[in-house]
Amino acid sequence: MCTGIRLIAQNDSVVCARTLEFGQDLQSNIIIIPRDYTFVGTTSFKKQEGLRWKSKYAAAGANALGVVALVDGVNETGLAGGLFYFPHYAQYQEITQEQAAQSIAPWELLTWLLTNFSTVDQVKKALATIFVSNTVFGPWGIVLPIHVVIHDPSGHSVVIEYTKGNLIVHDNPLGVVTNAPTFDWHITNLNNYITLSAVNSEKKQLDGITLTPLGQGSGMLGLPGDFTSPSRFVRAVAFSQSVTNINTEDEARTAAFHILNLFNIPLGVVREKENNHTYCDYTQWTSATDLHNKRYYWHVYNNRQIYMIDLMKTESKNQKAIILPMQHKSTITDATKQ
Repeated sequence: MCTGIRLIAQNDSVVCARTLEFGQDLQSNIIIIPRDYTFVGTTSFKKQEGLRWKSKYAAAGANALGVVALVDGVNETGLAGGLFYFPHYAQYQEITQEQAAQSIAPWELLTWLLTNFSTVDQVKKALATIFVSNTVFGPWGIVLPIHVVIHDPSGHSVVIEYTKGNLIVHDNPLGVVTNAPTFDWHITNLNNYITLSAVNSEKKQLDGITLTPLGQGSGMLGLPGDFTSPSRFVRAVAFSQSVTNINTEDEARTAAFHILNLFNIPLGVVREKENNHTYCDYTQWTSATDLHNKRYYWHVYNNRQIYMIDLMKTESKNQKAIILPMQHKSTITDATKQ
């Protein structure tokens, strides 16, 4: 149930941001991947390795379940992106054993992109050189249904989807992404909401009766407020296209966190029952990425304090990936004496 947005400031700096929701604790931490770190892709064939590569660029962001792979992050050139759940629609490429050496698993795709490339155009060309196969994710015993959003410092953005075994790359001029259905469906669905506006509705006369909006926000009357993926996509477009006075990357970061506050899901509000067990999707963490300064910001469910990693100030020649805690003890400042 994740929601992603992108904001472009007046100084042309780019900030992308997202929420991360799931029905079980993903135990996310911050991971910093150095240059020249060796990766080996996972395949659907037992005892057969996938694509081998060394990271050309250092990258930092969030992982899940202790895996050395990025769920969300940025590299030292400012290329950034994230994995988003894509249930019922994701279907990857069927590969032969001969193709396995050029293949990776779905959860490895973002890591491969951020450790190898610097622009969206490079990403588009490179995707045709690899295979993403229907590989089971060991900890869960399923093929992870995901799609990927990628942003670069020029403001270009794409959504990468594998459906019916085919690669499809959608240009993403609005910089927004949620979950299923497919990205092009969400864009078409926006046509149902073209009357929405950040500007309040005007008074109208009807047979001598004056109809007046009942308070502020009347221009957004009809905005869907539920937590489904289509509704969140519409809201994310409406809010990210309406914010004003964003002159710098710092102002864009602040605005992004405020926008995503409107997508927070408290624990217990969204539930799914499966095999006599109830799963509650909730917002485990929210991140914002400054593509110009290569800074990764986040806060977590139990602590709204924003933390930051400056990738350009980390040591990029370490032999091992560095894992840092994403969770920190929440503190409250007592201002009574002030």
